[in-house]
Amino acid sequence: MHRTSRRPLPQGRLGTSESAAFGVLLSVLGLGELTLGVNAMAALVALVTLLSYVAVYTPLKTRTWHSTLVGAFPGALPPVIGWAAATGDIGGGALALFAIMFFWQMPHFLALAWLYREDYARAGMLVLPVMEPDGRSTGRHAWLYTGVLVGVSATPTATGLADWPYLIVAGFLGIGIMALCYDFRRSLTETSARRLFLASITYLPILLGVLVIDRLWL
Repeated sequence: MHRTSRRPLPQGRLGTSESAAFGVLLSVLGLGELTLGVNAMAALVALVTLLSYVAVYTPLKTRTWHSTLVGAFPGALPPVIGWAAATGDIGGGALALFAIMFFWQMPHFLALAWLYREDYARAGMLVLPVMEPDGRSTGRHAWLYTGVLVGVSATPTATGLADWPYLIVAGFLGIGIMALCYDFRRSLTETSARRLFLASITYLPILLGVLVIDRLWL
């Protein structure tokens, strides 16, 4: 892919065996540190994250566009690792964070995949814009998942993790990203896709930042 062509592995500055060995080393050290220095639950969730990404999601990239949905699972687990590290278990708050991260990834990635659909096609990556080039399915899926995201963004308040200030901000952020997603679905231009992508990477840190601030005020 042109988008990733300057990275060390595609350029040949690192070999596949070197990369694999380095990845295994980091995985073993990271899991060991979590097990010995934090707790077993955090290490277990990290192991599930690692295996589901490397052994399930990665091989599916060239086989089905549903790999995007599969990949959203390990992509949403890092906050759960943090929750388990802090509490030793997985509670309702962890599930609320997982849901936000899971559904956020879909419009975020679909906008990116639409922008680089030709690049993904050349690389043999079966993302939705490659499988259905007219873009209607891409726009529809982005719209549906964004709607669910706006809904699940209220779950921290429902589970007692946050109070009404967070909920108000989440509502305004939801209106904004829904508007941009609607524009993307309607026009399917690179401009609207880029706006949605940039909005998604702004939306998440603001939402989580307000959640932290709200939590500190409780």
